[in-house]
Amino acid sequence: MSFGKYFISLTIVLLFLGVLDLAIGSTYIPLDEILSALIGKGTSVPSWEHIVLGFRLPRIATALFVGMGLSVSGLLMQVLFRNPLAGPYVLGVSTGASLGVALAVLAGISFGIGWMSSWMTVAAATLGSIIVFSVVLFASFRVRDSMTLLIFGLMLGMATGGIVAVLQFFSKAEDIQIYLMWTFGSLGGVAGEQLFILIIFVIIGLAISLLLIKPLNILLIGEDYGKSLGVNIRNTRILIILATCLMAGAITAFCGPIGFIGIAVPHITRLVFPSSNHKILLPGSMILGAAVLLFCDIVSQLPGTQEVLPINAVTALFGAPLVIWLILRKGNIRRTIG
Repeated sequence: MSFGKYFISLTIVLLFLGVLDLAIGSTYIPLDEILSALIGKGTSVPSWEHIVLGFRLPRIATALFVGMGLSVSGLLMQVLFRNPLAGPYVLGVSTGASLGVALAVLAGISFGIGWMSSWMTVAAATLGSIIVFSVVLFASFRVRDSMTLLIFGLMLGMATGGIVAVLQFFSKAEDIQIYLMWTFGSLGGVAGEQLFILIIFVIIGLAISLLLIKPLNILLIGEDYGKSLGVNIRNTRILIILATCLMAGAITAFCGPIGFIGIAVPHITRLVFPSSNHKILLPGSMILGAAVLLFCDIVSQLPGTQEVLPINAVTALFGAPLVIWLILRKGNIRRTIG
């Protein structure tokens, strides 16, 4: 079955959402002025050029790569654990990043002016993610069963979540507020060097994922069958974990923990592309993930108002009903995998 027309249609939708997201914001900017700023001719109002190139364009680029990274990470986790509700943060990467930020913020370390653009936040989250990733990677060498590794990751996440809760209990209200704002997630605080580093990490993770297309297809049948075909299950598992942690860890560090995209989008992809071939599902997840997060970003801008909703609130309002609908529609959501 040819899915070329689906990819073309989704690409057109993605471009439309990108233009719409570029045009929407608290400041109205005419489309011709936006185009003029993009091609380097400047704008009639100098501040408009700064808004377009310094804020809106980086936000759209962030949404594109975050959407792709989280969606593919979720797809990898669902295949590895054969669990339709597994997501990119199931291995504790998100809580590891949260622990790093909590230790820095709730311990009273100053984050300077503007927490979202502070390298201190990124450094703390990255360090927390790396520590948890190292523990999970070590466990992957010792644990042979993927389901056991899943439980290990969940327990590790609960343990780090408990530490964060204790830190919150003993912290000042203003420190808790800073930490809480980080947990809301944001696409608008990544630019310059931060955006470059985020893109590099996501591209590396996506490249590893594309190299795993054949092993992923075999894993759908089962690990025992994969071993009989000569697939090195342990190496495949390690590469999947590496790709997921690179993408989810970097995204969490720079944008905060953004939920539901990694769980919901792989299921949308399987509905749009009724195939079990990851040669189709992986690029499909990339395009759909980018499109869905762009749509959520547009909704979060609350067009016509000066307010901006936390991106996590919008993704949850979008993702939770979708998963519920899938469960009610399928009766058994496991049928959506394989």
